[in-house]
Amino acid sequence: MVYCSNCGKEISDESNFCFKCGTKTAKGKTENVAYPADELKEALERTGIELEKAFIIAARETKAAIKKVKENMQESKTTNTEKVRNNLACPHCKAENVQNAVFCYHCGKKIETE
Repeated sequence: MVYCSNCGKEISDESNFCFKCGTKTAKGKTENVAYPADELKEALERTGIELEKAFIIAARETKAAIKKVKENMQESKTTNTEKVRNNLACPHCKAENVQNAVFCYHCGKKIETE
C-alpha cells in the first residue's frame, strides 16, 4: 500500500489516482495517465477543430449557392424581359397578352392579328 501525496489517504499500489481527493499517484505519473478532465479538454479541442473545418466548408458551399441563385435570377429576369418583348398588345386597351392570344385577358375583346 501507498499513501496519497496530497491527502495522506492509504491507497492501492495499482491506483493511478487517489480515490479520496483525485490526485495522481506516483504510478499514474510514471505511466503518464491523463486526468479525465484533460481527456475531455483534448476531445473538445479536436471537436472544435473539426467544427471549424465544417463551418469553412459550409461557408464556401453557401457562397457558391448564393452565386448560383443570383445567376439564375439574372437569367430568369433576362428571359422574362424577352417574353414581355414577344407579347402581344391589345389594340383596344393596350394590355400585354401572350403572343398567341385570341382574346385580351384584360378587356376580353378579340385581338385581331394580321
